[in-house]
Amino acid sequence: MGGLQGIHRLSLKPIVMRYAFLTLMLLTTSLNAWGVEDPHSFAKPDQVAVKHLDLKLSVDFDSRQLTGTATWDLVRTPGSKQVIFDTRNLTISSVTSPDGKVLKYSLGKPDPLFGSALTVALPPGVGRVVISYVTSPEAAALQWLQPAQTAGGEHPFLFTQSQAILARSWIPCQDGPGVRFTYEAEVSVPPGYLALMSATNPTKLDDRGHYEFSMPQAIPSYLMALAVGDIAFTPLGEVTGIYAEPVTLKAAAYEFEETEKMVRAVEKMFGPYRWGRYDMLVLPPSFPFGGMENPRLTFLTPTVIAGDRSLTSLIAHELAHSWSGNLVTNSTWNDFWLNEGFTVYLERRIMEELYGVDYAQMLASLGYDDLETTLAETPSIDSHLKLQLKGRDPDEGLSDIAYEKGYFFLTSLEKEVGRKRFDRFLRGYFDKNAFSSRDTESFLAAVKKELGEDLEVRSWVYEPGLPDDFEPPKSERFEQVDTQLEAWKSGRAPKDLVTQDWTTHEWLRFLRGLPETITTEQMAELDAAYGFTKSGNSEILAQWLQTAIAANYQASYRTLEEFLTKVGRRKFLEPLYKQLVETPDGLILARKIYVGARGNYHSVAVGTIDGIVGWSDRANW
Repeated sequence: MGGLQGIHRLSLKPIVMRYAFLTLMLLTTSLNAWGVEDPHSFAKPDQVAVKHLDLKLSVDFDSRQLTGTATWDLVRTPGSKQVIFDTRNLTISSVTSPDGKVLKYSLGKPDPLFGSALTVALPPGVGRVVISYVTSPEAAALQWLQPAQTAGGEHPFLFTQSQAILARSWIPCQDGPGVRFTYEAEVSVPPGYLALMSATNPTKLDDRGHYEFSMPQAIPSYLMALAVGDIAFTPLGEVTGIYAEPVTLKAAAYEFEETEKMVRAVEKMFGPYRWGRYDMLVLPPSFPFGGMENPRLTFLTPTVIAGDRSLTSLIAHELAHSWSGNLVTNSTWNDFWLNEGFTVYLERRIMEELYGVDYAQMLASLGYDDLETTLAETPSIDSHLKLQLKGRDPDEGLSDIAYEKGYFFLTSLEKEVGRKRFDRFLRGYFDKNAFSSRDTESFLAAVKKELGEDLEVRSWVYEPGLPDDFEPPKSERFEQVDTQLEAWKSGRAPKDLVTQDWTTHEWLRFLRGLPETITTEQMAELDAAYGFTKSGNSEILAQWLQTAIAANYQASYRTLEEFLTKVGRRKFLEPLYKQLVETPDGLILARKIYVGARGNYHSVAVGTIDGIVGWSDRANW
């Protein structure tokens, strides 16, 4: 980021009463936040909690490793004798106090999902520990890219993805969303590369390859982020800017030019932006998500660069996380809907503010379509908003249930009490709980207290599917699309359809409405008229390719292979591979493509696609 803005970390003065008061305050906050057990962390922050990290890292592209020291400031409860960190495939070199005194430690038996508990003995008076370590070349959070896997094609690239519980694979930490800490970092990289973090950031290269960072606002570990590569910067506004590979920067700056307007729109509705700057980094195509809301530096997929700003709702979504998720965080991953349901609600309010009600209605309608598909494929217990993920990968909770069902629950509350009152409630909720973690039950208690006891919440939160009285959203613009679709089904030529000025969302509605019995001749006719196979819009192309697979429209198969090889966004990969493996010939093609493409995917995507194509049984392919 461009500058050092925000509140600097408090420097504790050696005055006993002040220190005692601060410690008591931190412990009270900690115990409130950590009253809920986190089933995905070995840490016991109710006994000893982290509060600040001083991190030093050296990046080695040749070995694909980070070498580092993590110095943690701790908050100890009376009588505590040890602190527990989460780790995963880290090689621990030493654990000491700041003065170099060796501290006893042990690593627990490794779990393939959760890693190993690092338990450090704490002698009386020790309030800081220094952990020296090296990451594994296969660290799940780290994506090391060869030059050919980048947009520029000349330099390697590194980026992290810490959500949900992958931060422990590159930093020994208390890896749960209910644990918050501030941090400062020093990162050394090869000369000629820019390093960025979820913190205050540089905008220009350092000739030595040495960079310093500060994050003065407390964040959970899943929002720790690092990127290193051939990266340039351009400002977009007073508090916004874009980082990208030089060959991508101009297009990215155009695409996201209205970001500053989005920041001001959310502030108007839900209170001040509290993170200083809001900058974005466009990553290479292997990034597994649309975006990751790392504070001060949102990570973005290049698949949203369509050239017409038609996919900027993703920016609205990641920006909204600066209030829901980053500012007020779910206590555990069982409460993930508090993160994403709120964020989808804010995203659509932003888009409504900027582009009108009808635009937001289209987004809600597409979201409902996605939710219907997910509900049909999801076990009943996993279609609750409040999840039960103990013993499971919390990544299993990253579905449209949290996003879309959460959104529709919040819109139901808005309808019950009115938008003006609901906005006042939400703004108060963000203000009262800023920089803290909350669970579902505390939110529902706030709803009951502030909005009324007679509001229906149980069927939304603790029961499967959607309530019986739920009414799907309607969109007038989609009704017009449906009219044109029916005209085409009745024999009207594509060139005679009224499609002028359609947005990406209208084209998605059209493509999703194509009949299952569509013929290859009809596919070719549509393709000739609208150029779907050659589309530069990833959302439209991915939807078209799903239809092409179902219709065995092989004129699109070369594009399909190129798309699956280049793009690592799981949202696109999963449905395309699922569609392919439904037929014997498609399964053969899916496996052929995957063998060549797997190395381009992040571990988050690999974990999903391995299961679809049967990677564990590849010896029998």
